[in-house]
Amino acid sequence: MRTWFPYPLLSTGLFLMWLLLNQSVAPGSILLGIVVSTGLAWVALKLQPRRSHLGRWWRLPGFGLAVVADIARSNLAVALIILRARRRPSRAGFMTVDLDLEDENALALLACIVTATPGTACLEFDRRSKVLLLHVLDIENEELWRRTVKHYEAELKEIFQ
Repeated sequence: MRTWFPYPLLSTGLFLMWLLLNQSVAPGSILLGIVVSTGLAWVALKLQPRRSHLGRWWRLPGFGLAVVADIARSNLAVALIILRARRRPSRAGFMTVDLDLEDENALALLACIVTATPGTACLEFDRRSKVLLLHVLDIENEELWRRTVKHYEAELKEIFQ
């Protein structure tokens, strides 16, 4: 059974998402959902991501709440930028942040957090120089953005290492 469904939870989640996105439980939709979700699980099997060790997993809920609060604040900030765009246009730009994270899963989580925060996008990470390239909608206070990303990095180091 493991060879047909290498990641049963992933396959089930993808299948349910397929049905929700199609808004249908027709036999054809169900059959195609099973094929797609199983195929994507096989693709995930070939990727074989490295396993991470959660050193201080109990810090995850507090970190998650802090991220949600930052995302809410960023939503308000982006709304204000849009509302005042005629009086004072935003200064979008690129910036780099030097990172010390080694764990690939922690880096992926950091990139997801930064990209999920309105007004920012994680564009590239250079493995050799350990530099993260970001695009920021309003880059007036670049040092504040740098401190925020470094704070996330420090929290993720505590959790993953």
